[in-house]
Amino acid sequence: MKVSQLRAKRQNLVKCMSTLNADAKASGTFVMGGDLTVNRLGFGAMRLTGDGIWGEPKNPDEARRVLRRAVELGVNFIDTADSYGPEVSERLIGETLHPYAKGVVIATKGGLTRQGPNLWQPVGRAEYLHQDRKSVV
Repeated sequence: MKVSQLRAKRQNLVKCMSTLNADAKASGTFVMGGDLTVNRLGFGAMRLTGDGIWGEPKNPDEARRVLRRAVELGVNFIDTADSYGPEVSERLIGETLHPYAKGVVIATKGGLTRQGPNLWQPVGRAEYLHQDRKSVV
């Protein structure tokens, strides 16, 4: 298939996705922690970053568009971590979605450090985890 044909297919796919009238509520809900109900279809924000889950995305505007569109489609649970980027995913979410729509829940994780693309090191020391927790409160 020629490059021009691939580009045309991609443009058509993007057009179809941008006009989709889906609703994440149709996926059902589940309860977290006994008192927080979210739609079963959430959004994992790990891939908002650059290659290898490292650095800025190649197209930050597209990453922001994806975040806004997810919320428009009823996604009310976004999963991220400070190690995505590192810190890029959380920052993009905050810059793009704040002030947050009513009912939108953003969950972040800690306990991993990054030394480069595709490199992950677990850090389960209590003082590290407490530091992570304090940085998002």
